[in-house]
Amino acid sequence: MAEMTERLKQALKETSQTIDDVIDRLIPRNNELENHLYDAMRYGTLEGGKRMRPLLVLASCDMFSVDRACAVRVAAAVEMVHSYSLIHDDLPALDDAGLRRGRPSLHCEFDEATAILAGDALQSLAFEILSDSDTHGDPHVRIKLIEGLARALGPRGMAGGQMIDTLGQREGTLDVGAITRMQKMKTGSMIMFACETGAILGRASPKHLMAIRNYAHDFGLAFQLTDDLMGANNAVQDLGKEKDENKEENKVSFLRHYSSGEARAKAELLIEQAVKHLAVFETTRTEVLVDLARFLVDRKN
Repeated sequence: MAEMTERLKQALKETSQTIDDVIDRLIPRNNELENHLYDAMRYGTLEGGKRMRPLLVLASCDMFSVDRACAVRVAAAVEMVHSYSLIHDDLPALDDAGLRRGRPSLHCEFDEATAILAGDALQSLAFEILSDSDTHGDPHVRIKLIEGLARALGPRGMAGGQMIDTLGQREGTLDVGAITRMQKMKTGSMIMFACETGAILGRASPKHLMAIRNYAHDFGLAFQLTDDLMGANNAVQDLGKEKDENKEENKVSFLRHYSSGEARAKAELLIEQAVKHLAVFETTRTEVLVDLARFLVDRKN
């Protein structure tokens, strides 16, 4: 069993604190009429979450010697987009979940209309951050970031994957190939973008860009396999979100086609493949990504 290394613990702790500080600065406070929206955006992003995607951004940026001030802005934008996706996933029209990160989902704490608007606003703010010259001085680099995030969120990414998921829950006919495609789009697209941000900001060579993309591909599928295993085995207090047995029966999951042992074995194989893709980099630059990958299979939440 791979325990979390002290290096990874410290990286996650520092990332969480850094991202909370940056998001706190980027989501304004005022006494205007729209402040209710800002309060909802803060509720949906601060004080919770593992910050895995921002950690992938920061670790990737460190690999390519990206200025830290630029990297944390991109990491915050990625976390905002991830939070937006969770807010909308929890809505009655989709997962209808009342609990997220161990507390009431945003639409339960506020209301449904506010949750929709908060999600929309977080997505828009993420693009605003990426387009700002404070994120990178070269407009061509900023355009690549914007293009990459738009692709990860759109019909070939998260939105398309969510549509396949919704259809699969209604019809229950997705084979393992369709589930793999769905997860690459719904979950894997944002993991891919988070990992390749360092290569974009650092103007990496095609060889190094391909290596980090290959890592992200295998990491993303392993992440979903372990997520399905946790959903089947863990209690509400471990997951920090609702576990409805009726919903679980209709959930589109790799476990419809694999036993728990098979799913775990496939995840372990994918993780080792992911780590091998990093061999083209100096070992000291990949330590956090390797630690995170190897811990992934044994995570509990």
